[in-house]
Amino acid sequence: MPKVTETVLEIDLNALGHNYRYLASKVKKDTKILAVVKAFGYGSESVAVAKELVALDVDYFAVAYAAEGETLRDAGIETPILVLHPLPDNFDLIVNRCLEPSIYSQKMLDAFVSYAEKQRQHAYPIHVKFNTGLNRLGFSEEDLNTITNKLEKTQAVTVKSVFSHLAASEDVSEQSFTRTQLERFRSISEKITARLPYTPLLHTLNTSGIINYPNAQYDMVRTGIGLYGFGNHPEETSKLRPVATLKTVISQIHTINKGDTVGYNRAFTAPKTMRTATLPIGHADGISRAYGNGKGWMSIHGKKAKIIGNVCMDMIMVDVSEIECEEGDEVIVFGEQPTAGELAEAVQSIPYELLTAISQRVKRVVCRK
Repeated sequence: MPKVTETVLEIDLNALGHNYRYLASKVKKDTKILAVVKAFGYGSESVAVAKELVALDVDYFAVAYAAEGETLRDAGIETPILVLHPLPDNFDLIVNRCLEPSIYSQKMLDAFVSYAEKQRQHAYPIHVKFNTGLNRLGFSEEDLNTITNKLEKTQAVTVKSVFSHLAASEDVSEQSFTRTQLERFRSISEKITARLPYTPLLHTLNTSGIINYPNAQYDMVRTGIGLYGFGNHPEETSKLRPVATLKTVISQIHTINKGDTVGYNRAFTAPKTMRTATLPIGHADGISRAYGNGKGWMSIHGKKAKIIGNVCMDMIMVDVSEIECEEGDEVIVFGEQPTAGELAEAVQSIPYELLTAISQRVKRVVCRK
């Protein structure tokens, strides 16, 4: 890759392909793979990511909201798309763009069936979600009779899949809870399948579920964070490659004296003569103020440059006293070193939050490394 001259987020499609193939190697041959591309593809570039995954023969996509699915359809993506959190105001958009809603409550089921009947739909695909312990969205097992009674009375919809979501599949200390969730899902899925005149797809595993609970793959698995380079354990993450690399440049270098202060609120006071570099990236770009005052660091020529002072809206200052560098030099905010996981850990966060926080004003560059 040529040296960057501004703040950019590089999206490596070869890394994406590597991660997809690695995760697919963990999945039985007849098990489908659903790729989660919500939140701009976990902060990357959802259309480029989706097109690459189509070329890799992915079976399904999932997005959070209908508008995200519309973006994929506008780009020519024809693969089935599950909308994880549909809203009644979006039913027109969902049906017009052939998106498939997750139905998670009696109110939502009644509303969508009524809408589908008015639109004279026949066997429109829906996905029925059950809450087995995450307590976020989903029917309870006690709702089974009500759901199936409703479905038996309409021809407007068909259940494409029945699914649930694990709460702590990455946590070895929570194996008992996860196995309880899996048992609940087994019970629910058997009961609802027995009442339906057809067989829906069943799925409950996420990325860490694929790795830790291979016997619960059912008909399909879902993977999000794993596609973008992060596993449920350092050993697994080491087998994946980060898709996103955030880079910036040095705008200016200052020499400051002992007692000089840096940035807003004079948050940093130089203990000696130092060299500082100012970078064109800040909390408006997704690098939170939490990273200021030495909590975060970036890489310049392979060396750690600690953040000093408060993170500004559009700029960050780092200590380059021990680094041979000059204005215009490239800076790695995260990628291979430091990783988004390492940078997130510095402020007790997770890579999901850091990746998805990167502002849309940051230029995306799709590449193959």
